Amino acid sequence: MSPAGPTVICAARDGGDLGLLPLRPPSSASASAGAAIMIYLTAPGLAVMPMRVMASDSIASVKLRVQTSRGVTARKQKLVFDGRELARDDGRIRDYGVADGNVVHLVIRIPDLRLITVETVQGGKFRFRVEPGRTVGYVKQQIAKDRRLHPATRPDPDEQRLVLEGEDLDDRHLIHDVCRADGAVIHLLVQRSSSKISATEADDDGFEVSIVARDAGQQLPRRDVGIEPVVVGDPKSAAAQQKLPSAVRDMIDAAVAGMEKGNAPIMSSEGTGGAYFMQDATGHRHVAVFKPADEEPMAANNPRGLPVSSTGEGLKKGTRVGEGALREVAAYILDHPRDGATGFAGVPPTALVRCTHKAFRQPLDQASPLAAPPPVPKLGSMQAFVSNCGSCEDMGPRAFPVHEVHKICVLDIRLANADRHAGNILVCKHDDGDGMSLVPIDHGYCLPESFEDCTFEWLYWPQCREPFGEETVEYVRSLDAEEDIAMLRLHGWEVSRECARTLRVATMLLKKGVERGLTAFHIGSVLCRETLTKESAIEEIVREAEGAGGCDDDETAFLQAVSEIMDRRLDEISPLGAKVI
Repeated sequence: MSPAGPTVICAARDGGDLGLLPLRPPSSASASAGAAIMIYLTAPGLAVMPMRVMASDSIASVKLRVQTSRGVTARKQKLVFDGRELARDDGRIRDYGVADGNVVHLVIRIPDLRLITVETVQGGKFRFRVEPGRTVGYVKQQIAKDRRLHPATRPDPDEQRLVLEGEDLDDRHLIHDVCRADGAVIHLLVQRSSSKISATEADDDGFEVSIVARDAGQQLPRRDVGIEPVVVGDPKSAAAQQKLPSAVRDMIDAAVAGMEKGNAPIMSSEGTGGAYFMQDATGHRHVAVFKPADEEPMAANNPRGLPVSSTGEGLKKGTRVGEGALREVAAYILDHPRDGATGFAGVPPTALVRCTHKAFRQPLDQASPLAAPPPVPKLGSMQAFVSNCGSCEDMGPRAFPVHEVHKICVLDIRLANADRHAGNILVCKHDDGDGMSLVPIDHGYCLPESFEDCTFEWLYWPQCREPFGEETVEYVRSLDAEEDIAMLRLHGWEVSRECARTLRVATMLLKKGVERGLTAFHIGSVLCRETLTKESAIEEIVREAEGAGGCDDDETAFLQAVSEIMDRRLDEISPLGAKVI
């Protein structure tokens, strides 16, 4: 029996005949919930996809139809309309203002880690997770170091042939270009020299012997590259006198060394904005991720095909296009790095820098028919790269340690994060193979000017219903919003009144909730809306406080009103975990 719902029409990838999905037309009952409308999905590299839907259809249903017609899983999709991400799957089309004839932008999140299988002639299999920008030559080096092969039989990189679908792979080719999907199988052949192999050895190894010349690699010219830290505001201020943490300095030095050796930044396949992996001098290791401010979602040079924001507002309510870099740095500073590297939640070292390289998307007015102009220096955030085995999106949450989840809950609540999902929490296995840690990244939508778009995926994880541990409780008790605001100013960011208010109110909520013994689930539920159109409890608290007399220009009076109202609302949450009334 086919599922109920509207007929969906999707244009073929090659622009040919339209394909109809086997979905029934809407019944009279469903039609009364909202008129049928035609929307048009557009994505880079794909033909426009007309889709007939009901205005009352959910965002999740639209994503599922794209999944059916295009094979792109729903969790890998982001929909954007009128400068705003349609982030709530249970939200309705009409709630976001989408009407008949509107264009909705589809952003497909392609995993950066690629799983490949290298298979020997004998049938042995070796699996590797390969990061973007890695070449065939890099995979050969990994095979040469793989401990699953006996030391006596490990082939050197120049003795290997990697073959995919009958074709030899050139060392310079990127793995992500030759292996378009997860699970690709590459055949390994060994080309040992006569001085290093005998017929018996070849039989034992099961490797095929052949001699193939290897092409020499090419390097990019070493010019027009550089990175310099940036201080916001007066260069003579206290912020300018701050010494860079050693972890940040080492990150910048390693990235500069990589560019000077000709190792170009590599654009990530994930995300709605431009993000580039910076390589070290060897070209075999990523050391940082650079996000130019002018390539953010809805910015002028965004490489994902998103339209430029007409109002200056970002994809999330209460954020501004181009300010994501500052927020990324603020998240690192407010995580209170204790040893110069990472703080309580483990936000990787992050700095505001100006980076120059022709690999970045250049402004259109820089194009020249005669000669390529020098690349424009880009302002943006640079964050230390963290080696990982994937994100929380790749596995079920039950395996995550409770404390690792709680530290991210605390960070997100404090910063009123408007973009926390499983895809921006990295999973890192410990070197000894025992245990794992979670690393939060992508904080360009923290500290918004309003609470409307706060979303925490961990609200659906079992760990957030567990009580906080002693270490977490002590850390929360030590937090001081005024000290945090002063710290941001010391680093050069004069926080707007609205952002400062968000930090003050969110920190107050966290501290009051922890003192009452509430869990991350209870506290996070106060910040997040249950539905797109229903205000969250924190929005109601703020609105009520703003309506109190004498609070318009008196921040102290406003915060006092918030505190009193918040106390009343939190007291309505029972110890058994009843929802906020």
